[in-house]
Amino acid sequence: MAIPAPTLYDSLGGTTLVVDPKGSSGSTIEKGRLLIRSIIDSTIFVIAADTALNGHFTVLLSEVKMNNLTGFMALSKNLTDFVAVATGAKDYTYGGKSMTAAHDPAQNSRMNGKADNSDFNAFENDLVAGAATNGVTTSNPALVSVAKLVESLRKQVVQQ
Repeated sequence: MAIPAPTLYDSLGGTTLVVDPKGSSGSTIEKGRLLIRSIIDSTIFVIAADTALNGHFTVLLSEVKMNNLTGFMALSKNLTDFVAVATGAKDYTYGGKSMTAAHDPAQNSRMNGKADNSDFNAFENDLVAGAATNGVTTSNPALVSVAKLVESLRKQVVQQ
């Protein structure tokens, strides 16, 4: 029986279970999913401070200011699921909107305006900053691969 080739998800930590620092006592999470979630959460915080992008997320930011983290947690889960599946995770599914629908204010009332190429470039920079916050630098081959995956979504996200 042939051993399957490692996936990008495997290079991000894979399916090894570790303690989930955000979970209830004793809960575990796949190491790859934990790294992805950590980078996603850090990136959301970078975006919140980025005046080039935060105007697209006024609904989310106003909720967070009122200590309502429901939207943040849903966004974190959806993006974590999306990236985990896109990088080869087998234990998760992505059930959110398509990238086109998620970034179209006509289909997603939580979006405030359509993204252009400069917005997408700013997102890529914020993603690199979010990764760096978690010790993943641009010299990491896995981050380079994730960056290529993100870039492949440009035509779906950029709608003006």
